[in-house]
Amino acid sequence: MATIMAIKKDRTMAESYKYVPITKAKNDLLEIVRQVEKEDSAIAVTKNGVPAAVILSMERFERLLETLEILSDEETVKSLRKSIRQARAGKWVRYEEVFGR
Repeated sequence: MATIMAIKKDRTMAESYKYVPITKAKNDLLEIVRQVEKEDSAIAVTKNGVPAAVILSMERFERLLETLEILSDEETVKSLRKSIRQARAGKWVRYEEVFGR
């Protein structure tokens, strides 16, 4: 499998993505599934050299769905953005203030 480096949009972290041609994916599907499950990873399947599909672990898939659900809630996103702005401005709330310990 070829490994390609991709930089996330915010350019703070590089992640290695693996690509496999569709013919190889067809022949090695069981091994690919075992690999993504074991590594909690994702593998892009290419067709004629172009990414066409992704095989990913169930855990990663569930996290992706959870993230989409959170980000689809406008009020939650507003609250997250506000919290990020406050943190960047140094406005922190102590653990004890939140949880009373």
